[in-house]
Amino acid sequence: MTTNTTIGSAGTVSQQLLNTMNGTSSTSGSGSSSSTSGTSSTTGSNSSTSLQQTFLQLLVTQLQNQDPTNPMDSSQMTSQLAQINTVTGISQLNTTLTSLASQLSAGQNAQASLLIGQNVLVPGSTATVASGASPGFGVQVASNVSDLTVTIKNAGGQVVNTVDLGAQQAGMVPVSWKPVDSSGNTLPDGTYTISAVGRSGTGSTTAETTLTGGQVQSVVQQSGGATGLLLQNGSTVNMSSVVAIL
Repeated sequence: MTTNTTIGSAGTVSQQLLNTMNGTSSTSGSGSSSSTSGTSSTTGSNSSTSLQQTFLQLLVTQLQNQDPTNPMDSSQMTSQLAQINTVTGISQLNTTLTSLASQLSAGQNAQASLLIGQNVLVPGSTATVASGASPGFGVQVASNVSDLTVTIKNAGGQVVNTVDLGAQQAGMVPVSWKPVDSSGNTLPDGTYTISAVGRSGTGSTTAETTLTGGQVQSVVQQSGGATGLLLQNGSTVNMSSVVAIL
């Protein structure tokens, strides 16, 4: 049941407006009524725009009907109106950011499509041979070494070749590998394991991080929403994990 309250001598204000101003809700039942205080209990089904209009209507009505010698305090109502404006601004900002994120994702997918058919280096410890050719591999050297050696093993764990890369400075070292064994014979197609060891000037050795080479076959959308690259060897990697484009 909605009631009207008289303010001054020139008009009335509905109970709904008063509830909105005070942050309370009135619910009529069978013979009884309850009033519950809260900061936003009556705004559940109202949009921020309608709440602003309600506040402004109440403000104008109050100003028209207040006693000039004893004006009503509108500070609480004005404060609540300011809060409504803040919530509206945050909601609009979230919408803008969501739209911007979608545009960035679309742009990243377009850039990733340019990698199709290109050979890239990603973290890994394998080298692929297909039709007697290989996209190569790489080594991430932590610090300067006087000698860098890469050992290549077949699926049975047997060493088929060793590549001596000599002295290398810290950083990423790409390796254009011709897939042959130690005798110069072409290796059969398959996946080989690579490991790298760096030797310092004092003779100490350290295991270096290896990088797998692969040709990009397609661009895919991963479960987390990130852009992924499907490589020729069947693995999928994040676009952000690409160390180098060969």
